[in-house]
Amino acid sequence: MDCSPAFCIPGLWNPLTIFCSRSSRRRHRLHSLGLAAMPEKRPFERLPADVSPINYSLCLKPDLLDFTFEGKLEAAAQVRQATNQIVMNCADIDIITASYVPEGDEEIHATGFNYQNEDEKVTLSFPSTLQPGTGTLKIDFVGELNDKMKGFYRSKYTTPSGEVRYAAVTQFEATDARRAFPCWDEPAIKATFDISLVVPKDRVALSNMNVVDRKPYPDDENVVEVKFARTPVMSTYLVAFVVGEYDFVETRSKDGVCVRVYTPVGKAEQGKFALEVAAKTLPFYKDYFNVPYPLPKIDLIAIADFAAGAMENWGLVTYRETALLIDPKNSCSSSRQWVALVVGHELAHQWFGNLVTMEWWTHLWLNEGFASWIEYLCVDHCFPEYDIWTQFVSADYTRAQELDALDNSHPIEVSVGHPSEVDEIFDAISYSKGASVIRMLHDYIGDKDFKKGMNMYLTKFQQKNAATEDLWESLESASGKPIAAVMNTWTKQMGFPLIYVEAEQVEDDRLLKLSQRKFCASGPYVGEDCPQWMVPITVSTSEDPNHAKLKILMDKPEMNVVLKNVKPDQWVKLNLGTVGFYRTQYSAAMLESLLPGIRDLSLPPVDRLGLQNDLFSLARAGIISTVEVLKVMEAFVNEPNYTVWSDLSCNLGILSTLLSHTDFYEEIQEFVKDVFSPIGERLGWDPKPGEGHLDALLRGLVLGKLGKAGHKTTLEEARRRFKDHVEGKQVLSADLRSPVYLTVLKHGDGTTLDVMLKLHKQADMQEEKNRIERVLGATLSPELIQKVLTFALSEEVRPQDTVSVIGGVAGGSKHGRKAAWKFIKDNWEELYNRYQGGFLISRLIKLSVEGFAVDKMAGEVKAFFESHPAPSAERTIQQCCENILLNAAWLKRDAESIHQYLLQRKALPATA
Repeated sequence: MDCSPAFCIPGLWNPLTIFCSRSSRRRHRLHSLGLAAMPEKRPFERLPADVSPINYSLCLKPDLLDFTFEGKLEAAAQVRQATNQIVMNCADIDIITASYVPEGDEEIHATGFNYQNEDEKVTLSFPSTLQPGTGTLKIDFVGELNDKMKGFYRSKYTTPSGEVRYAAVTQFEATDARRAFPCWDEPAIKATFDISLVVPKDRVALSNMNVVDRKPYPDDENVVEVKFARTPVMSTYLVAFVVGEYDFVETRSKDGVCVRVYTPVGKAEQGKFALEVAAKTLPFYKDYFNVPYPLPKIDLIAIADFAAGAMENWGLVTYRETALLIDPKNSCSSSRQWVALVVGHELAHQWFGNLVTMEWWTHLWLNEGFASWIEYLCVDHCFPEYDIWTQFVSADYTRAQELDALDNSHPIEVSVGHPSEVDEIFDAISYSKGASVIRMLHDYIGDKDFKKGMNMYLTKFQQKNAATEDLWESLESASGKPIAAVMNTWTKQMGFPLIYVEAEQVEDDRLLKLSQRKFCASGPYVGEDCPQWMVPITVSTSEDPNHAKLKILMDKPEMNVVLKNVKPDQWVKLNLGTVGFYRTQYSAAMLESLLPGIRDLSLPPVDRLGLQNDLFSLARAGIISTVEVLKVMEAFVNEPNYTVWSDLSCNLGILSTLLSHTDFYEEIQEFVKDVFSPIGERLGWDPKPGEGHLDALLRGLVLGKLGKAGHKTTLEEARRRFKDHVEGKQVLSADLRSPVYLTVLKHGDGTTLDVMLKLHKQADMQEEKNRIERVLGATLSPELIQKVLTFALSEEVRPQDTVSVIGGVAGGSKHGRKAAWKFIKDNWEELYNRYQGGFLISRLIKLSVEGFAVDKMAGEVKAFFESHPAPSAERTIQQCCENILLNAAWLKRDAESIHQYLLQRKALPATA
């Protein structure tokens, strides 16, 4: 499943970057507020093993008008030990009749259905003992096509003629197959599936496998029964069905797999880009894993109301419209890249997750971390011009480090029990840290042995389940390296190290002294037993900045290493390519020698990015002064690389959010304008001949940053172009829309907002609606902010997108933050009911409160959620409260020195 938010598109304002900061002196405040420990886990038991399924024969008949469905299940089951009851998962389903037919014996009717709603289970009781052997479990049941975007649910769409209708669609990961049919809903309890859907004959019906029969339904001539081929052995969370109205485009991959992309009616053209990516991706993975794709077809389908980014159901992958559809005229470059990454992610799961599945949710990271890493490998193969691995560092690696530096982080491997705990781990640790440590592992092993180990793993466990240790065993066997010993230090304990390095010239050699300590968002680690990691370290020098002069495994707290033949005037840098999952703190002299490499670009882009990001994090943690980082940021004046600018922009955004709590917010905006205006002038507004994907992303990023900061000429040009766009004189290119919309709204009035809402209403494409929704929060007046918040819960905004509208308000201004928090409290019941404890509720909370920087707000947030529990967001709430306290500490510690520095800069004569 891709849970990266659809609004985390590189190059756009990204509310996810409002994660903020720290100080060791504050750690006692976490405890005094009760923020340092997670609540007790609720009791939970997995299903008993005495009865298990072999095959589910399932027929469902959804009613698209009454929003109900009827179901008939006949499951071939194995009774392993004598019992008079069968325990299954079941939620929001009413069982009408149930019986068990032992093979060659008489039917035994269940005499009781005991629903344990809290645990989402049902116990079927039988009057006589079911003996060991095989038999058939028959259940007739009814359920509701809910509006909660989970289980078997309804998704609202508008036909080309303007009529509102509903599709019936599914989202089962992690624990919601039980809302569609009673089942053994655990990833290790695999079976085959024979699915039939009884649907109106003018609707498209899809499931995991190809259609094998379509026949009239006896009682109703307007209805047909569609029967699908039997699936391979698979987990329940990967089952899927869709009933609705769709067009499609299709092709065959070079391996002969039928690939289709299903789109809303009339928009088949918008499926072509994803189709092309999917058709290239399947053979890429087949070759990489050396294992063929095991099904005859794969469908990718755009679903109107969809909580995640996408879901990897085997053979029928579901997507948000914005993660699948590309309009050649109206889609921006970042949307294309987003679609390519999400398609790459979900198709990787067809092998890694679907063919071989994690044994339990504790190993979820294996699925998601792996897919989040290999999606980049795949996109790099399909679109080398995207420079996607540099973007990985900004999008995944640094994001994971921000979260993992908190006291309320968690290890990659988390023991998970109750369903509400599963939703919590679909976070940046499972996805982004998981991907980052796999990238580090791939680099440590080398591609050849990594591929060999992957093939061994997939071949050994196909159609079965595996744990993290099984993958380590295969990779160890392929590479001969101590994989388990190294990786256990990264997956079984939370956090990561800060490597402190100093250097000494000894004749023609450079002696490096390395030491490792846990990196903490709150400052230097002060605990007794400091955790240790086995860290693959690379060292490069200015002699050859793109290649490692030395590779070592740091397996102790301190190490000395000698670099042979390094001249005194050469710089030395750790962590080539920013691949190792650690931060580096250089001695003053070493750092000084690296800074010219930023100005003259002799340091590679990803190393320039990593250096700046490490310094920024050290400042947030109070280990160095924020002023030192501002000075380094000014060295990026010649920077040409989009991703380096993107990361710089994120960090300046975090600082701006922090300083919105002071009376010198305008001064930091002046700094932003000074840093970004030279690159803005070089780029201009219009694409030049020979420019590509990354130039388009960079232009959008820079103009948006300058416009938001109130850069005079950018603001005037944005207003002029916006007017022409609205009047139909000159339509804005898709890549310029976000920055222009943001700029005119931030510096606009009620009329500007009304025009924007009108554009939203007229937009035929979900990407354009989302683009507008994300920037509405930039508006500054209290009345207009209120209007935007009300709009967020209106029928105009799809339920999954409400979160980004409210998050945009919270990230837009100091007043917006307060208004968004009040709005959430006032509308909590409706919001909580809408998202029913899924991960969207966690995202909503995070985006809304994490920008606060006053101690008492942490207490207020904590108190609110004590009286309004949100079990699946408990960890997120803890992290937010911790971040608020860390922000407050950062502000107290550095605000005055930042202010003085900005005033001094102002007083200096301008340099040419």
